[in-house]
Amino acid sequence: MAVPPPDYEERVYAGVLGKLIGVYLGRPIEGWTHERIEAELGDISYYVHDRLGVPLVVADDDISGTFTFLRALPDSGRGRNVTPADIGRAWLNYLVENRTVLWWGGMGNATEHTAYLRLKNGVPAPESGLAGRNGTVLSEQIGAQIFIDGWAMVAPGDPELAADLAGRAARVSHDGEAVHAARVVAAMEALAFVERRVERLQDAVVRLIPPDSVVFRLISDVRGWHAGDGDWRRSRRRIAERYGYDRFGGNCHVVPNHALIHLAILYGGTDFQQALAIVNGSGWDTDCNSGNVGCLMGIKEGLAGIDAGPDWRGPVADRLLLPTADGGRCVTDAVAEAGRVAGIGRTLAGQAPRPPKGGARFHFDLPGAVQGFRPEPPGGAAVENGDGHSRLGRRSLTLRFGPQVGPGAAARAATPTFLPADAFRSGGYGVAGSPTLYAGQVVRAAFEADAANAGPVRCRVVARHHGADDRLTPVGGPEVELPPGARHETEWPVPDSGGSPIADVGIEVAGPAGGAVHLDFLTWDGPPDVTLGRPAQGGSLWLRAWVQAADRFAPGPAPYAYRIIQNEGAGLAIQGTREWTDYRVEAEVAVRLAASAGIAARVQGLRRYYALLLVPGGRARLVRVFDTPEVLGEAAFPWVPDRPYRLALRAVGRGIRAGIDGRDVFDVTDADGRFLDGGAVALVCEEGCIDVGPVAVRPAGAAAPPAEP
Repeated sequence: MAVPPPDYEERVYAGVLGKLIGVYLGRPIEGWTHERIEAELGDISYYVHDRLGVPLVVADDDISGTFTFLRALPDSGRGRNVTPADIGRAWLNYLVENRTVLWWGGMGNATEHTAYLRLKNGVPAPESGLAGRNGTVLSEQIGAQIFIDGWAMVAPGDPELAADLAGRAARVSHDGEAVHAARVVAAMEALAFVERRVERLQDAVVRLIPPDSVVFRLISDVRGWHAGDGDWRRSRRRIAERYGYDRFGGNCHVVPNHALIHLAILYGGTDFQQALAIVNGSGWDTDCNSGNVGCLMGIKEGLAGIDAGPDWRGPVADRLLLPTADGGRCVTDAVAEAGRVAGIGRTLAGQAPRPPKGGARFHFDLPGAVQGFRPEPPGGAAVENGDGHSRLGRRSLTLRFGPQVGPGAAARAATPTFLPADAFRSGGYGVAGSPTLYAGQVVRAAFEADAANAGPVRCRVVARHHGADDRLTPVGGPEVELPPGARHETEWPVPDSGGSPIADVGIEVAGPAGGAVHLDFLTWDGPPDVTLGRPAQGGSLWLRAWVQAADRFAPGPAPYAYRIIQNEGAGLAIQGTREWTDYRVEAEVAVRLAASAGIAARVQGLRRYYALLLVPGGRARLVRVFDTPEVLGEAAFPWVPDRPYRLALRAVGRGIRAGIDGRDVFDVTDADGRFLDGGAVALVCEEGCIDVGPVAVRPAGAAAPPAEP
């Protein structure tokens, strides 16, 4: 495998940004014809969401699938030997059926939904995507191509490996020309780390697909038309005549859209803006095509290429959503995801990952990175990334506050830690996620007053949680006064929010107007100390903070907080993050009717967790689910329906201890290679109905909370 280039992390970041910009640019006009776009919008030279009255940053399958399915690499532990079956298992672990990532269009209509149902019913990948099973037309739709960028970015400079990995991933759901197209785009993106000339990229990758394939012939045709036409619109007309939608079946065939990718990169050359203008102005599946083109151009031209045109990055502010069963990673940013991708790539190359600033969550160490931080008040404050003011890295985030911020006022710069209420009403692809920050965790930050400030400034870490009726309620750490040029590092244990999810976190500054403060890093760690239940102040987001992977998840009857109903198989409600390691979770559980029911810890998706379950026959069971369930312990426990039992799970290192009503029932050491080292908490109900009291999550050594629900 090729050695990652010296600027690897920055180029991956540019690729991720290019993907986001492309998707956000194309999403509002997805499915429009070329003629409609030209008539109603003209040239697509910048974002059009505001002209069409839709939000910019949204959940989209192109983004979610790209960064979700790639997790099969670290999850499987096989490295470059990851198999289609491993990737298929990642589908089953992370996708919440009918709710997240995919277009759930039904068997025989939506390619990915069809493949998911095959996987769910025991057909392993790659059989789940075979044309012989699903039909040629269905298996050659666009989905395989739109999800492949991650496989390219973990194989910088190695188009053969990128094509191989992308092909394995594609075969989970697709076959034939769709796989060829996925391999081509992945190979070009991987080679773009070391080669900027489009013709060289195409020369190198066409040998990776059969010469008698439609995709091979298509590439040759588009290259020839580009050489002779000199006008992308003329070449686009030729594509429509020979490879248009009318010549291929299904809802969104890969072949016409693959042709537009080559059209855009040939005519776009080294111009990021022009390539996106062409691929979006061409119509058809604009967000998918634009996402692939944006990623390729971002890798190839780097951050300088993205920044050469209009301000693509400002409105995005690095923000993206990854709604999956791993809810603590839904609210994320381009820097964080680029770091994860680059970490996987370095591991594949036999190198250690290089997390900046000791692995700080928000480190700002890439040019222009703001990681979701936005200023308040609008017009009176601004954020920007700049060199220096960091003891652990090279760059920092600067909060500048203007003349509107005078005595008695304050400026803020904050980044989201949970979804706002309107995210759940945005339509389109399903949104599910959990907060990333919880009461009891310790926020650490370092900030420095600018040496040119006119006088001392007062700084503190601040957070806001959803208080009464979900209105934002601020809480803050201790305030420190900083003279010009002074630096301060702070630690702040997040206080209890009464069960309401924490919405955002950042810094607050007050002082002479026209000053600046530089944020070196902001991060947090440690277990939560929180009770998850119905807040006294009302609202609805406390319920939305759970990833709802059950048929029904609703407020429970008093005194319970939750009711879960699952008609078939196991249903879960999940909250927390993968970073939780050693902790204790407890809750009152009353089983109305169920094949099994209980609580889970270290949850890493729908098919990876430890659970303490009550099962029929008066038994209690401790299980580890790692793709399939395995019993770690079973004991007699004569429970009866409708009576509440206090279930407790404690995880410390490899030790898993479980108890019921204050009495230890299981105490095991998980020495298996499939040991789960961290994750969220969950409520589990298999084929039935249960009521659950407030859920307490505490540090592992903390005393148990009161027994009443």
